[in-house]
Amino acid sequence: MFTSIAIIGRPNVGKSTLFNKLTRSRKAIVSDFSGLTKDRNYGYITFGDQKTLLIDTGGIAQDETILKEDIAEQAWIAAEESSLIIFLLDGSENLNKEDLDILSSLRKLNKKFITVLNKIDKKTDSLLKLDLNKKGINNYFEISAEHSRNITDLRSFIKDSLPKEKYESPEGKKIAVLGRPNAGKSTFINKFIKEDRLIVSEIAGTTIDAISIPFSVGDKDFIFIDTAGIRKGYRNSHKIEYFSYVRAMHSVEECDVVIFICDAQEGIINMICEMGKPVVVAFNKIDLLSKIQKEEIYETKRAQSNFVADFIKVEISGIKGLGFKRLFRIANSLIEKAQKKLSTSSLNQMLKKFVSQSAPPSVNGRVLKLKHVHFAGINPTTLVIHSNQDKKIPQNYKKYLENSFRSELKLQSIQLRLIFRKSENPFESKVNKLTDRQIKKKQRLIKYNKKNKK
Repeated sequence: MFTSIAIIGRPNVGKSTLFNKLTRSRKAIVSDFSGLTKDRNYGYITFGDQKTLLIDTGGIAQDETILKEDIAEQAWIAAEESSLIIFLLDGSENLNKEDLDILSSLRKLNKKFITVLNKIDKKTDSLLKLDLNKKGINNYFEISAEHSRNITDLRSFIKDSLPKEKYESPEGKKIAVLGRPNAGKSTFINKFIKEDRLIVSEIAGTTIDAISIPFSVGDKDFIFIDTAGIRKGYRNSHKIEYFSYVRAMHSVEECDVVIFICDAQEGIINMICEMGKPVVVAFNKIDLLSKIQKEEIYETKRAQSNFVADFIKVEISGIKGLGFKRLFRIANSLIEKAQKKLSTSSLNQMLKKFVSQSAPPSVNGRVLKLKHVHFAGINPTTLVIHSNQDKKIPQNYKKYLENSFRSELKLQSIQLRLIFRKSENPFESKVNKLTDRQIKKKQRLIKYNKKNKK
């Protein structure tokens, strides 16, 4: 089952630095200025093919100002929802009252947490370890997030500490239905399965949890996952909105395809597909618009952006049941196409064709040679291209190859990822062993050259 991890601690202990190291990103702003993180930051920590949501929280401080209280409340909301908590301490300082209060509150939560001591590269006379032992904490992990010391070991420790229980879900292809509150997600599902399984109301935000609804089409089983609407202010909102966001992300992780429903009167919302799942955009409430209003939607800057252009768009009406068959047919075909494995021979024929149509540029005076390509996985569809360069390939040529593969493989609405790897020379570590005849010839040449120099 999908899990989430929260990093908590007092201000300036290195939570954002650790967050960036674990997610291998620069999402969280890092500074020596205390209390810089005010809202939660979200990212993903990967363990092989498994992704886990990681939350960076603001520092929990003893301060009576409204802002500090709000930051602390946000941190505890993240801790309550998470499956595992990282309690981060400054290893160069002694345990203070703020640390003790956090530890006390953590124990009251009755949640699994691991204690991590940061900044161990600083030479101090800290009695932190002794203080922790007195408080009953004998197991802790020592790191330096800034200098990446023990980060790899910490990742392994976190993986081993995650809950092992499995969630038994019904069999069938899973379709997650996402969108803003009141976009018509529950109405669409009720109308599609021809049952009033979900509460429908004009009040936005009626659905606050992810709900699984099994159904069948022909002899095939499917599962709709109705998610709560994701509000614009989910990052700094309170419990219900935050929980709704996390559970919506859980649904995306578990599903095979995402139907993103937009209220056609409100325009398109750019949802970033970090999970690599295929997405089809459904314009709901289309029956309320005139022909001119429909044309205006497609002419907006958002609709014409490169991000949205990669998605298949379908017009539907949740109340009248318009466009349902086409939407379902597209969603089902996307599942099959997104999970299809591609043969190495066909991919290499495509690569050869693309290279002949547009020759690779030179990189630092060396001609870029693309040697071969192979299929490496799904969600997103991943291709590995082996070449004599991997890091200095021009971005415009990478984009050309991505667009070419996407067009040739018909991957609209399916995420595509290209990985470039430098090919290893098979003879690099091998010594060219000379024959007796070659050795004698070499010796004669050396002797001859010496004689001529005199």
